[in-house]
Amino acid sequence: MGRYIDDILQPGEKVLYSSNLHWIIYWKGILGWIVAAALLMLAGPTVMPASLIGAGLVAVLALYWTVVAWFRRWTTETDVTNLRVIYKEGFITRKTFELSTDKVASVGVNQNILGRILNYGDVTIENMGNDAQEIKTIASPLAFRSHITAR
Repeated sequence: MGRYIDDILQPGEKVLYSSNLHWIIYWKGILGWIVAAALLMLAGPTVMPASLIGAGLVAVLALYWTVVAWFRRWTTETDVTNLRVIYKEGFITRKTFELSTDKVASVGVNQNILGRILNYGDVTIENMGNDAQEIKTIASPLAFRSHITAR
């Protein structure tokens, strides 16, 4: 599967910046794997069946969360070209928006404390028609904003 951006570039259009969803989207899976490992260690040498069953169930749930986050990250593209801001998410069903950089009225960045520390956040792009598009949990949101607003 090729990148969406490669299929839609216009003649003379160049990709200036590409970003992805931040790895923090794996937090549920990471937490699940930690809990599964803790339950497995609780089973100990005596092999407590309840701990083994609990660890197995939590591990299956952690695997599910990890795969869902990976698939979401794999199927999401966020790019800034010299002409447009392009966002695509999804594989079979697809949600996209493309906004001409000339029509961008403002770009807002929302980061909580953890987002500031780990460098992720939400970016809101408003166009001249007062419509807003939000990109959630993007890596390096300030760099993304800078590439949109710098001309």
